[in-house]
Amino acid sequence: MTELLLALDEGTTSTRAMVFDLTGASVSTATRPLIQHYPKPGWVEHNPKEIWAETLSAARAAIAQLGGAGHIKALGITNQRETVVFWDRATGEPVGPAIVWQDRRTADECAALEEAGHGPLVAEATGLPIDPYFSATKLGWALRHRPQLAELLAANRLACGTVDSYLIFRLTGGLHVMDATNAARTQLMDLRTCQWREDLCELFGVPRAILPEITDCAAPFGHTLPELLGRAIPITGVAGDQQAAALGQACVTPGAIKATYGTGAFVLAHVGEEPRLSQNRLLGTVAWRLGGKPAYALEGSIFVAGSAVKWLRDQVGLVIEAGETEVLARSVASTEGVYLVPAFVGLGAPHWRPEARASLTGLTFGATRAHIVRACLEAMSYQTHDLMTAFRQDGVEPGLMRIDGGMAVNDWMAQDLADMLDLTVERPRVTETTALGAAILAGIGAGLLKGPEDAVRLWQPDRCFEPALAPDARSSRLAGWRVAVARTLGDAARAEHRFE
Repeated sequence: MTELLLALDEGTTSTRAMVFDLTGASVSTATRPLIQHYPKPGWVEHNPKEIWAETLSAARAAIAQLGGAGHIKALGITNQRETVVFWDRATGEPVGPAIVWQDRRTADECAALEEAGHGPLVAEATGLPIDPYFSATKLGWALRHRPQLAELLAANRLACGTVDSYLIFRLTGGLHVMDATNAARTQLMDLRTCQWREDLCELFGVPRAILPEITDCAAPFGHTLPELLGRAIPITGVAGDQQAAALGQACVTPGAIKATYGTGAFVLAHVGEEPRLSQNRLLGTVAWRLGGKPAYALEGSIFVAGSAVKWLRDQVGLVIEAGETEVLARSVASTEGVYLVPAFVGLGAPHWRPEARASLTGLTFGATRAHIVRACLEAMSYQTHDLMTAFRQDGVEPGLMRIDGGMAVNDWMAQDLADMLDLTVERPRVTETTALGAAILAGIGAGLLKGPEDAVRLWQPDRCFEPALAPDARSSRLAGWRVAVARTLGDAARAEHRFE
């Protein structure tokens, strides 16, 4: 058997282990679901013990399909970003629930920081607006509200990090690191130096001593404990999920752009070796850091994508399985004026309105579940169009967009994206490009691949979708979307939303 790379992809609703060969082909895979907890309105949590147990279970299952770990040369990790975990340095055991990236409990705190005039400093230093999405206010909130953390902090036993940090600590038995792409999403790291900033740690109330060391994305980080996966496997690659997906999509040159449609949707454009601060409410972020040298990206974050389909299925029962959405969308010629603005946990870029809530407008007695389901899928195209407008205003003019993630297998949605963006949309043969990107970084860190340029060689196309919608039809649909968003934000501006 050839040399193999194991990728652990710890997402928001599931954790997956995939094994790739050096051609980028998947040779085994295992997936385990993760439960999201909603203890209060606007709060989203995970159980870190479940994250660890299910990640380990998936990894062992993928390895078992191969007959053992003997041919696995390196391991890469990719993860849901911004989610924060606290644990005991002495035992590795987590302390309290993980606060998930979707969580909005610090919305009032973020508003207060903006009103106090801290927004420009934070944006200039980190490339990010002050928002509950990012890790900093989550960390500060937990330190103020969880007495057990204060006790561990006083005993010099408290550690924190994003999910990559937590998994590496558990896998290695004590290594406390965080790669630069994840660190860039904490709102505590200087975008240019890729180091923690003391003034930001002080602003958000996060002691520097509990934070991990910031590392490259591909390097020898350490080895897994032999008893966990059958033998000690070198961990040599780490990146946040969207950066890993961009690498898996071979977006390695300035202007290349990809969109991942998973629980949320994230559009990321490579911008080169110098950071670019958006003038249109996009995010400046790290694409990767190799050999101590960062590359940069601009990103637009949509908080709700596949989770809206999950809502259709699990909460309101309009579909039994996600695959039905394509059939229902095709069964009607249009939504007949029905629009879903999926602001279930606020609106992300370019609006940044954490207090907004979802709305379904344009309903008549003629509206059916097919119209509502189609409106849900159309919302993906509209939100992406809003982001692409911001990218173009920031100087990114792509010739095409590559898509991946669970929703990308929906042909109707892929064609609707091409139609609404007036842009060629490409889908790869392997849509789990997040895991592929983690494997590529592991290969680079282990010396089995040369660098990001190898991603171009490994990328394999599946299908292209070309725009086919008349300009006036596109304009009419977008005009209706803008009205729906304006109504949603107008209602949100008048409403009082307070998270305890």
